[in-house]
Amino acid sequence: MNFLEKIISLKKAAVDEAKTVLTPSELSSLVADVRPKNDFKEAITRSRDGRVKVIAEIKRSSPSKGVIAESIDPVSVAKDYVLGKASAVSVLTETSFFNGSIRDFQIVREAVPGMPLLRKDFIIDEYQIYESLLIGADAILLIVAILDRERIKRFLSVARERGLNALVEVHREEELEVALSSGADIVGVNNRDLASFEVSPEVSERLSKQIPRDVISVSESGIRDTGGLEIAAELGYHAVLIGEHFMRAKDRVAELTKFTQSSPQVRARK
Repeated sequence: MNFLEKIISLKKAAVDEAKTVLTPSELSSLVADVRPKNDFKEAITRSRDGRVKVIAEIKRSSPSKGVIAESIDPVSVAKDYVLGKASAVSVLTETSFFNGSIRDFQIVREAVPGMPLLRKDFIIDEYQIYESLLIGADAILLIVAILDRERIKRFLSVARERGLNALVEVHREEELEVALSSGADIVGVNNRDLASFEVSPEVSERLSKQIPRDVISVSESGIRDTGGLEIAAELGYHAVLIGEHFMRAKDRVAELTKFTQSSPQVRARK
């Protein structure tokens, strides 16, 4: 059983357990009138000067790197990201492999109400979309590698009906085709293969050529310096998502500021 198979199995069990505590109908009633407060898509769309936006991630650990910053205060990290001028913040809520939690998300939401927040998790059930609304998410992650075309379409439809943005993550050409044909308007290209954990910046380069101009694009994983930011800009990406590099930084505000102040201009796609 590989990583994705393990995570799907564990996630299914976790969602099933959550449904015994708060039933789908109860959850639906709780979020009937709930809408996101911040526009994630607007926040990560390149500005008029064409500069690349930065999504900074709160990540305690990962399957490939182990413990990154376990004993952190998510609120302090989030406030550092605000001071460093991140355009949006991604918060891991997956417990088994990333040591994140819904509680992490909730306290960050309370601490930085005006910051667009992405819930980073392995969403396999519609229940989790409503759960994301309940905890105050402005956007969710949908990973094509773990979802079939029909579920991608359905989840996108449900999210849009409720005002949630969805970052649809791909790693291969065939996954990009599924994302685009399903109507994704924000696509994240993950340079990390979730099956092998290998990171190749060439993935962002290769897939950038196939992303339409009207789709907001995000390059994810493996960006450790402003040189990586410049490459993303040259390839036409609107934003980059960076977690480990900022989490390991001794001075997160200063390190993030290097990226946000030196953010190069995005080249217009042909």
